[in-house]
Amino acid sequence: MARYAFIDVQNTDSTTKQLLGFRIEWIRLYNFLKEIKKCDKIFFYTGIDEKDIEMLGLLDTLEKTGCEMRSKILYIYKNKDKDIKIACPKCGNQFIEHIDMGYNHKSNCDVDLTVDAMQLLGENNIFYFFTGDGDFEYLITTAIKNKTRVILVSNTRKIKIGPRYFTSRFSTKLRKLISDYPNVVGFENINNYRFKIEKID
Repeated sequence: MARYAFIDVQNTDSTTKQLLGFRIEWIRLYNFLKEIKKCDKIFFYTGIDEKDIEMLGLLDTLEKTGCEMRSKILYIYKNKDKDIKIACPKCGNQFIEHIDMGYNHKSNCDVDLTVDAMQLLGENNIFYFFTGDGDFEYLITTAIKNKTRVILVSNTRKIKIGPRYFTSRFSTKLRKLISDYPNVVGFENINNYRFKIEKID
């Protein structure tokens, strides 16, 4: 039996910041997974900005510590702007307001994570997936077929985005897998790791 951790950095980082209000100290997380969870290998998937000296230094430190690094240059793209109609409450006249939706940073490491995981499938192995991304549904079902146990590490809290609308960082596809395969697919709330992995300024 072997244990492996696959960390989707972008997804995990936004989950802890947006939902739980804390930042991760990645070296503390690595040590926690090595010492407490007894992981044989820990994979770290992230996008990098070549101008971010602090992040480059962190990645170098993690690699020297023994972390398996998988990084790609961040791709910056413009979000589509929106035009919305607004009615003046006093006069009733309508006008169009242009909203600049800003820029997004993207580096898709899903394929890298999938290939690494597929190579390590094995009976009684345990995978810790740090993600709430439903795109990994097929990978997880493949792991199940290969008798590999999967533990999803994330948070299921929902974010309010409107008067009656909520969104979640944890996919409904992953929720269903946990429900359908309770003996093989588990869930651990990353908030329970907080005092072991939180960045202290």
